[in-house]
Amino acid sequence: MNKKELGLGLLLLLISAVTGAINPAFLSLVNLLNMANLIGLFGVFALGEGLVIITGGIDLSLGSMFALLGVVFIDLLTTYQVPWPLALLAVLLGGLALGAIQGFLVTRLKMQPFIVTLCGLLIYRGAARYYTTDSTRGFGYGDEAATLSSIASGNVAGIPNTFILLIVLAIVLGVLLHRSVYGRWLYAVGKNEEAARFSGINTDIVIATAYIISGGLAGVSTVLFVFYTNSVSPSSFGNFYELYAIAAAVLGGCSLRGGEGSILGILLGTALLQVLQNLVNILGIPNSLNFAVMGTVILIGVLADHQLQARRRRKMALAGLARTTPQVPFVQRQQKAPPRGVDALPARTGDKA
Repeated sequence: MNKKELGLGLLLLLISAVTGAINPAFLSLVNLLNMANLIGLFGVFALGEGLVIITGGIDLSLGSMFALLGVVFIDLLTTYQVPWPLALLAVLLGGLALGAIQGFLVTRLKMQPFIVTLCGLLIYRGAARYYTTDSTRGFGYGDEAATLSSIASGNVAGIPNTFILLIVLAIVLGVLLHRSVYGRWLYAVGKNEEAARFSGINTDIVIATAYIISGGLAGVSTVLFVFYTNSVSPSSFGNFYELYAIAAAVLGGCSLRGGEGSILGILLGTALLQVLQNLVNILGIPNSLNFAVMGTVILIGVLADHQLQARRRRKMALAGLARTTPQVPFVQRQQKAPPRGVDALPARTGDKA
């Protein structure tokens, strides 16, 4: 655990303690389990967003991807009566495919990630609304995918399955990011893509796989959110969820410049956001200000990252200056000292002899 993660953990404990002191209901078992469920729901796709940000990119299309994959998933189950394992596989493959398309556009066609994913945000949302003629899709009163529904919205010993799934994915991605060659490649590409390419790293593959993983995790999150809401409105389902993911990653130490971040930090950032949301509700702040709180959190995170980067650059500059300054020994300084007094007068011819 580095200093950022330690500081974020202490901040999370402090805010939780203050919120619990304001309203003891915050520390009730029901509220804690509800927050654990929400942390699991939002943390899964935040992990994928964090990987993309570490490469120096960004994914703005997550919320719209949820809408498109969500209406397709419900239609497969209800309209076409597809068995739930096949419908689940179709949604996961769809998320991987959308992530691969975005990764291809970023790496092969050298388009800016912001533009690619912004276009994805518009295209996926528009496709979902056109596919459903802008109508809501739901499960109705049938028992479609009852087994999958019990798995997605169930619990083990009271702990929500979504939270357990988040922990499992965090462990897998933590090993991938912090204990594998691929993880070192991700950081190298985010720090300096050109230098990483010259060092022999296939930067296109590394960046594309980050978008593919993010798309796959978006497919998993789609299924979880569908069973959480039991319906999908293509015009509002998943709206601004990409902001939650970006805020969680930035709060967790992922720099928007790339090359920095950790899985533990993203988990702590996701938990902190949910605690702040709970605090807003406890204090009676209108829900319409939720996005204002989210924007403020992102702004503070970016400002803090900017200040830390500037401080780090100053330290590196001072360290480099100290290394390059020549250190002349004391004996040499005495020998090279300028003459003084009579010795400083110009010598006449023959004096030296």
